[in-house]
Amino acid sequence: MNFFKRRLKIIDAFIIGKYLGTFLYTLVLFVIIIVIFDLSEKLDDFLENNLSAWQVLSQYYAGSIPYYVNMLSPLINFIAVIFFTAKMADQTEIVPILSGGVSFNRFLRPYFISAFIIFAANLISNLYILPYTNQIKNTFENVYVKKNDPFTKSNIHMKLDSNTYIYIENFDNRTNIGYRFLLDKFKGDALSKKLYAETIKWDSLKRQWKLSNYSVRNVNDLKENMISGQSLTKDTILDMRPNDFSAYDNVFESMTNKELSDKIKKEKTRGSGIMSDLLFEQYKRWFQPLSAFVLTLIGVALSSRKVRGGVGLPLGLGIFFSFVYIVINQFAKMFSTKGGLPPLAAALIPTIFFGLLGFYLLRRAPK
Repeated sequence: MNFFKRRLKIIDAFIIGKYLGTFLYTLVLFVIIIVIFDLSEKLDDFLENNLSAWQVLSQYYAGSIPYYVNMLSPLINFIAVIFFTAKMADQTEIVPILSGGVSFNRFLRPYFISAFIIFAANLISNLYILPYTNQIKNTFENVYVKKNDPFTKSNIHMKLDSNTYIYIENFDNRTNIGYRFLLDKFKGDALSKKLYAETIKWDSLKRQWKLSNYSVRNVNDLKENMISGQSLTKDTILDMRPNDFSAYDNVFESMTNKELSDKIKKEKTRGSGIMSDLLFEQYKRWFQPLSAFVLTLIGVALSSRKVRGGVGLPLGLGIFFSFVYIVINQFAKMFSTKGGLPPLAAALIPTIFFGLLGFYLLRRAPK
């Protein structure tokens, strides 16, 4: 009995090593392939802007490679599990384990230990690494790759707090300058202050807004006074930042968790229509890593039976389910941000759907 337990621990280590080794090898291989295709697609942009190889590596691929790793991780995890488990089944390595009195649930233990390691790495990456690397990637793309995309936002209406409303006719995301800025402040139902400026510019060093060619109309019951000038920075602390007016669609994935939470709190007051995008991004960071457990369960259930043709059939099914996973993810995101589906439900739907599929397949798996 002790000998068998000892052998079982060896088998656990063997499966964990095979799992993580196949996962890392396949992930590196796919990332290299994607980088090659990405480089060939964007090479003209790099050459047109006279960028050196070091600039491309440090300012773009230092941010994009972690993004690719995070994007591919669930699918590579799935394919890796199916590949090495189907190979074990084809070489009749699983049957002796189960025939020796080991339950299928016990057989799954090293798989879920490995899945937990991948889950923890993905979660840490989502919460603490990707916001910074995405900022590097997105800043580079917005300047050099998406330079012909719209970088200005027009006719911006926003509620800063319960009494303050602003309007900006145009905001340039590259220079952080807004044109024809209006601010209305109310006291109850009555207007107490109206501010107008030709331009409003964000000073990133002082972290405040600078207004040019401004006029301020103060209203106190029946008394009014007007102040105007060329430049105003003192006492111009407004609860808004340049990314509140971003025309880029990748701004949320570059936010840290604190910035995202603060943005959600402000959006509850402002109601500018981006709450679904913010909540989906927040929930995705927490729940997407759970796919490591769900896809591992499906992978083992699909590939632990020996079939004719070797690993071909299980691997083909794995690739098919990978595409289904991608499609469900994209549809869930689209219906959340555009169709009114609650963001929490959208973030959980892929995990719930594949989790139910995994338990169904587990019941049909050889015991």
